[in-house]
Amino acid sequence: MIALDGVSKMYKLYGRPGDRLRELVAFGRRNLHREYWALRDVGFEIRRGETFCIVGENGSGKSTLLKVIAGILQPTSGAVLTNGRLTALMELGAGFNPEFTGRQNLFLNGAILGLSTREVRECVDGILSFAEIGLYIDQPVKTYSSGMVVRLGFALAVHLHPEILMVDEALAVGDVYFRHRCMRKIHELRARGVTIVYVTHDVADIKALGDRALWLERGRVRQIGEPGEIAHQYLDALARKGAQYQERQTRTAKNAGGARPAPPEIIASLPPGLTRYGDRRAEILGVALTDTWGRPMEAVRLPAHIVVRISLKAIAPLEQPIVGVLLRNAQGVDVSGTNTAREAVRMEPLAPGEIRTLDFHWELPELAPGDYALTPAVADGGLLDYRFCDLLENAIPLRVLPGGPPAYGVMRLPCSVSAQYPA
Repeated sequence: MIALDGVSKMYKLYGRPGDRLRELVAFGRRNLHREYWALRDVGFEIRRGETFCIVGENGSGKSTLLKVIAGILQPTSGAVLTNGRLTALMELGAGFNPEFTGRQNLFLNGAILGLSTREVRECVDGILSFAEIGLYIDQPVKTYSSGMVVRLGFALAVHLHPEILMVDEALAVGDVYFRHRCMRKIHELRARGVTIVYVTHDVADIKALGDRALWLERGRVRQIGEPGEIAHQYLDALARKGAQYQERQTRTAKNAGGARPAPPEIIASLPPGLTRYGDRRAEILGVALTDTWGRPMEAVRLPAHIVVRISLKAIAPLEQPIVGVLLRNAQGVDVSGTNTAREAVRMEPLAPGEIRTLDFHWELPELAPGDYALTPAVADGGLLDYRFCDLLENAIPLRVLPGGPPAYGVMRLPCSVSAQYPA
């Protein structure tokens, strides 16, 4: 069981590095900081065996709340009660000593949780089998990739017999294959009666996993209730916020003489930490998602027309370059994809150093609301016989907001219905 009563957390923010020291030596006579309340009067109870999801925008206080529950941070005011052995998967690498090997970190974390060496040793085989990091288990953690750290961290958290499991958004770093395995493991733990606190941006996870959900907004509890209802209200709020932003952008464009912003001719930026595949005989330089006016977008209400702009550079000669993009939902299901060969767009061969930019104009079908991602790729060869040069897993997020009639399943297919009546 977990119970919070009137929990608040305040940070002191200083304008200059030396202000903290000046305030300290003034013995309270001078106040050189401003207060930032990450949490304000948060109170709720999580029942034993319940899966409790927490959702909210960046900066809403979700990670701070988990750290307070886990005992990593002390609240400024209020009380927190936890009853049971708690394991937590927080920020990337949290709880690992980078100088120790993966195996040494397993025993260190087990000891912190109160397990004996024998008890940890009994879990090691299961942890290694689940993490799938091979011989790296005996290498220092500082040599691991971000994905390997997540694999080991999650495997450790779920195999050390937790009674309470807390998962922050660290799973977003993992690849789709590992994320699916994590979700199956979380369902197993639910069936065993483990209490789970799960922080996510993905409303599909809330509905699939949660018994109850909390919507946190600017450090305060906005709403607690049934996961489906919380997900709907949260997406609706994001839709209104997105509409207000688009309205401001339109007014700004009109005040500037009606000029419509356009994305740069060559996109040369990518989000950090992406997983890439391919022989790298070509490289994707950047990807952008915009509306038909060229305005960047992250959320859309259907029906809608989107533009995916992809810039790439040839590193080696490409005789038959193919460029494509794939739309995938949060459960890892490939919803739709296309490429230049499929659309009968012939690309000329590329010489080393040549750069091309392509725009994919997509009329989105009636998709189920939730989080999606776009995966761009460049290959060389024919439509049925090709080699990947560069593929960026889930490079661009896209949130589909609730709008018209519901889409049952992944999407709604066009349909007409006729009824036959007996004579």
